Amino acid sequence: MPPAIKVDNLTHVYSPGTPFQVVALENISLEIEKGEFYALVGASGSGKSTLVQHFNGLLTPTGGKVWVGGVDLSDRVSRRGLWRTVGLVFQYPEQQLFEETVFDDVAFGPRNLGLGKDEVRQRVEDALRLVGLDPRQVGGRSPFSLSSGMRRRVAIAGVLALKPEILVLDEPAAGLDPAGRRLLMDRIEDFQRTHGLTVVLVTHDMGEVARRAGRMAVLNKGALVMEGRPGEIFSRVEELRAVGLDIPEPAELMHRLRADGRQVRTDILTAGEAEEEIAKLFVIGRKAQDA
Repeated sequence: MPPAIKVDNLTHVYSPGTPFQVVALENISLEIEKGEFYALVGASGSGKSTLVQHFNGLLTPTGGKVWVGGVDLSDRVSRRGLWRTVGLVFQYPEQQLFEETVFDDVAFGPRNLGLGKDEVRQRVEDALRLVGLDPRQVGGRSPFSLSSGMRRRVAIAGVLALKPEILVLDEPAAGLDPAGRRLLMDRIEDFQRTHGLTVVLVTHDMGEVARRAGRMAVLNKGALVMEGRPGEIFSRVEELRAVGLDIPEPAELMHRLRADGRQVRTDILTAGEAEEEIAKLFVIGRKAQDA
């Protein structure tokens, strides 16, 4: 079975041959398996957004190749129907809303698939519920009458209504409050697990990566500098800091405790794991006092 996405020696140059030439990506190679939750991280300008725009054919490589589901995207004909397979959610997707009602905005993609009215309605209602919105309450409203967080969810519902095999999320929770961010990402992860969806998440939030990603890649100045499981990558603290990235707060706490002489694990990634590890310190302390 071919991987969901395969990238081989991908290079992308903006404005080649001009004084404004910029090498955004250079010799990137990676594979993302079907059903995987994969994270792309890197400082601003590292090339993350440029890379994911190759996954649905918005950009084509200056050099190298990209395959989606085993299909070579250098074939222009293959790229035409790629929007059915790969759903790309940009940063601030609510800026792309344009229909008069929420229902019509979410229905735009399914209608372009040529689906019947009943199927379109079902997809719209299912997609809205997936992002935590009641279709009866918001379906007839103008999307521009909703809060920014609700508009964000409507825009994502429009992509989910296409039932893509691969969902690419470029900072989908940017600007949302912590509760809204957690709700949105929980819904997406639930959908990914129940439908076998492949998710590629671009984010600056290391906590989200630690909680959800099975594997991750780190970009720096257009180059792939690290790839592996979050526990492996976040153990390379100094290397991450050298490319302008932090580690999740629970991991940072564990490293500080270790530096202070506490015998704690430093591969901790989540708040729950950190609580358990700190609780062990208290148990050890009591036993020492009793002795």
